[in-house]
Amino acid sequence: MLDDFQGAATELADWSVLKGEVEVFSLREHLDGEDALAVALADCDIVVTLRERVPFPGSLFARLPRLKLLIASGMRNTVIDYAAAQAQGVTVCGTQSSGIPPAELTWALLLGLARGIVEESTALRTDGPWQSTVGADLHGARLGVLGLGRIGGHVARVGLAFGMRVSAWSPRLTEERAAEHGVELAASKEELLADSDFVTVQVPGGDSTRGLIGAAELALMKPTAYLVNTSRASVVDQDALLAALRAGRIAGAGVDVFDIEPLPAGHPMRTAPRLLATPHLGYVSHANYTTYYRQAVENIQAYLAGSPTRLLP
Repeated sequence: MLDDFQGAATELADWSVLKGEVEVFSLREHLDGEDALAVALADCDIVVTLRERVPFPGSLFARLPRLKLLIASGMRNTVIDYAAAQAQGVTVCGTQSSGIPPAELTWALLLGLARGIVEESTALRTDGPWQSTVGADLHGARLGVLGLGRIGGHVARVGLAFGMRVSAWSPRLTEERAAEHGVELAASKEELLADSDFVTVQVPGGDSTRGLIGAAELALMKPTAYLVNTSRASVVDQDALLAALRAGRIAGAGVDVFDIEPLPAGHPMRTAPRLLATPHLGYVSHANYTTYYRQAVENIQAYLAGSPTRLLP
């Protein structure tokens, strides 16, 4: 099991049901690069990977001749070469994943930015100034939701509960779909960005959304507006966002996803101004992890029985 940073993988599922058939171990440290993965996984017949942090291209499959079963959390993964897996005789399975935890983290970041939670808490704990920020109001403000799918729908409903004016946009979003959620359909991505006081990114990753928000799009936002991205790093141009934050072109950003994960020491995103950042915690919740690992066990049992389930893609 890859990237078991918290040591939760073996605690949240009953792996003992595989005793005598599978030797189970987890890796607490991230393996950086194909060479490290090829060495560490050389003797593995089964690998469990989390989300899309670790790419599995054809070149890696070719270096893992023993690998027979790859299990990914979630039922969508853009960094697995499925054709190569099939050619190598590797079965690929997924697990269910709830959209509620990332929606909740979106609001944690948005609220943290709006009310200066980190700055004020840090000042209080270090004998700093008493009240140094003036919070941004949510009630009556415009929330722009980029992507009104499973997660974006949750985000939009919470915005409405806060009394916000909520609009949404995505390339295929219709007025009917927006109306089902009780939100307005923005005429364009540009209108959404220009009119919103808070923008949240909930579109999926992939070629169609890569660079959807770049320097030109960030320039459309109000200088008092905030951007929150808990979707995929590829959707927002990281260099353009860093430039906007450093220049004060937007009030701030909340980011949970990065071009490189884990972020290397000294990476500019670690010290960027006006940035509230978390280490890809969107999917990291007790309920989600329990689902991932319990269904990973079920997937292994089904594979060993000759009837693999939850096949990807």
